[in-house]
Amino acid sequence: MANQGTFLIAGAGGRVGATGNHAARQLLNEGHSVRAFLRHLDDRAEQLRSRGAEIVVGDLRNFKTVLAAMEGVHRAYFTYPIEDSLLEATTIFAVAGKRAGLEAMVNMSQITARPDHPSPAARQHWLAEQILNSSGLDVTHLRPPFFLENLIWFAGRTIQAEGRIYLPFGRGRHAPVGGEDLARVAAAILLDPAPHRGKIYVPTGPRSLSLTEMAMVFSRVLGRPVEYVAIPVELWQRTLAKLPRMSPHFIEHLARVAEAHQQGEFDALTEVVKEIGGEPPKSLEAFVRENSDAFGPVQPEAEREAHPT
Repeated sequence: MANQGTFLIAGAGGRVGATGNHAARQLLNEGHSVRAFLRHLDDRAEQLRSRGAEIVVGDLRNFKTVLAAMEGVHRAYFTYPIEDSLLEATTIFAVAGKRAGLEAMVNMSQITARPDHPSPAARQHWLAEQILNSSGLDVTHLRPPFFLENLIWFAGRTIQAEGRIYLPFGRGRHAPVGGEDLARVAAAILLDPAPHRGKIYVPTGPRSLSLTEMAMVFSRVLGRPVEYVAIPVELWQRTLAKLPRMSPHFIEHLARVAEAHQQGEFDALTEVVKEIGGEPPKSLEAFVRENSDAFGPVQPEAEREAHPT
């Protein structure tokens, strides 16, 4: 299995979801040659290096760096954070990939990608797809809903402190999907791209839930009450603006996708993870259990029986 050439994984140091990091590890575990492209040389880079990855540190907006990283690569995975420079980075990746003779690539997009979406980032993701489609490269696009890992970032602190989830998602539903599951889909396509060329997939988790239903899952797993409190989008925007490293572009995107969630745009359920990735997607219950430290404390069984929720 280790004779299929070198895979370039852009965004291999990602944090929330970390699909690039997971994809690199999965390919390395199967004995494949991986070149990991990261923005910074840090512990994530060293961990990948220790597993056998070749490390490239640079900016995906630098054409010379990206072109050099493409040398000897036959397939690539492209993922990029929610930043206003997405179209520049995508164009550079496409041009460098075409010049380097890239066989196939997987592009991480999002479920809201469309030309008329209120979110500028969602519109950019749609345009990024068109750039890649027009480049002549064989590309497959993934359009997931929210990651399971977003729940730590969105609500971990308030679940810990108050047993509450404060979000402006209304009664809308979505099937959150784990970063590791998404990475497994991306890796499977990279290993056998022919059946997937030109296709768009929406990989989801196993159940589409409202935030009220998600709160009930948290309550059952943690053994203590957790409730969802719907808040106005404008209040969320003001709260996000107080957090570090939150750009206006990112805040605007989150506000507009919250409204899209309220309107049901995220309510999708597919078998993509199982059919392409080879394993059923992780459930919300399993995710909360595995990450209970982020949402804790977990009520001991004896206390649950004495004080049932």
